[in-house]
Amino acid sequence: MPTSHTDTADGQNSFIYVVAALAALNGLLFGFDTGVISGAMLYIRDAFELTAVFGYTMNPSYVEGVIVSGAMVGAIIGAALGGRLADRLGRRRLILVSAVVFFVGSLIMAIAPTVEILIVGRILDGVGIGFASVVGPLYISEISPPKIRGSLVSLNQLTITSGILIAYLVNLAFAGGGEWRWMLGLGMVPAAVLFVGMLFMPESPRWLYEQGRETDAREVLSRTRAESQVGTELSEIKETVQVESSSFRDLFQPWVRPMLIVGVGLAVFQQVTGINTVIYYAPTILESTGFEDTASILATAGIGVVNVVMTIVAVLLIDRVGRRPLLLSGLSGMTLMLAALGFTFFLPGLSGIIGWVATGSLMLYVAFFAIGLGPAFWLLISEIYPMQVRGTAMGTVTVLNWAANLIVSLTFLRLVDVFGQSGTFWLYGGLCFIALVFCYQLVPETKGRSLEEIESNLRETTIGKKAGRSNTVKSDD
Repeated sequence: MPTSHTDTADGQNSFIYVVAALAALNGLLFGFDTGVISGAMLYIRDAFELTAVFGYTMNPSYVEGVIVSGAMVGAIIGAALGGRLADRLGRRRLILVSAVVFFVGSLIMAIAPTVEILIVGRILDGVGIGFASVVGPLYISEISPPKIRGSLVSLNQLTITSGILIAYLVNLAFAGGGEWRWMLGLGMVPAAVLFVGMLFMPESPRWLYEQGRETDAREVLSRTRAESQVGTELSEIKETVQVESSSFRDLFQPWVRPMLIVGVGLAVFQQVTGINTVIYYAPTILESTGFEDTASILATAGIGVVNVVMTIVAVLLIDRVGRRPLLLSGLSGMTLMLAALGFTFFLPGLSGIIGWVATGSLMLYVAFFAIGLGPAFWLLISEIYPMQVRGTAMGTVTVLNWAANLIVSLTFLRLVDVFGQSGTFWLYGGLCFIALVFCYQLVPETKGRSLEEIESNLRETTIGKKAGRSNTVKSDD
């Protein structure tokens, strides 16, 4: 019996969801590593003498900082290399590489006999995360139909938040016996699942066409699009390939530069507005509001749940409401919650109702981040760049994202010493407001448009502005 159009469409939809869900496991690696180290460090302190590293005598707190930040340093390296590798090797191959690197890094950490070997494992883990943070959203955006691209790419952010929550639960499960090696070693599981799953997934059709493999590109599109859409989308891809060069300098061409500024701004603002101070230091912050140790750990898990739930809300809304409304409303809420959080810490005591207000403000801050700046950043940078330099552009802005993450993580406690907790949260709130103005002025809406349409519009807008300036000059003459 012949297959109906509806059956074909259902099969295509099912397939694209499977592909996106598997590729989104890149985010799980990212989230798991971010969350698991906070619990593992409690027991690593007892396992090793944290007074020297690589032959240098250091303060134990500095050694802890080296261990924690090792993954961020590796991620900067991985992101710096990942963009170019994604363009040269292909999106799918780099995902496989990232899974292998993360698996090896997790294994090394699990069996590390010395602090130095542990740090090497952390750096390798970070390199895998750097690759994954570039290529995961990139691959999903290029293989997804325009109407559901936002939701599918946002799955990457959902798996990041899920990875953080899973890490908190893993820490809780092994906390009784202090089994930090199991905590870190379990990162091998999602890495193995990602590697095996991606062996059976297709390459990005846009990358295939760029390599001259039109037949393969058409076959991939036929598995993820209705038959009537395949020819149209292939023609759009062909047009963009014909007018582009593959030089790195394309990132700095006048017509690309506006979106480079948008990507760089989003990358930096996602971090300097303070989200990772909550992820890394939530127990410390909550203890200062009057919670006991156990209660602060449970409240931290509650923050993880809020993060996941609100990311699910963002996934459901981002293709219906659009990127800009969620981004702007999320930043507005973050600004207000940081102002409230700074005010509660400004008061003389945090016991009773004031402590609960501080905790509620913290959770709402995370909720607003999860519905806006969290998923919108990764989605937008996967959409707004020309195809031939998309991997390189994403690598560039992701490097800056990780660099900002590292700076914020290293400076938070110092800022608290200098400005106090209230002043520090007000500082982050001011940066949130600047981010809100930046996004309102510069960030475009990309909902429901193909990647080729977004690129074409960027070209036309820039040419139109140039023509306008030229006419103005002639008129003045």
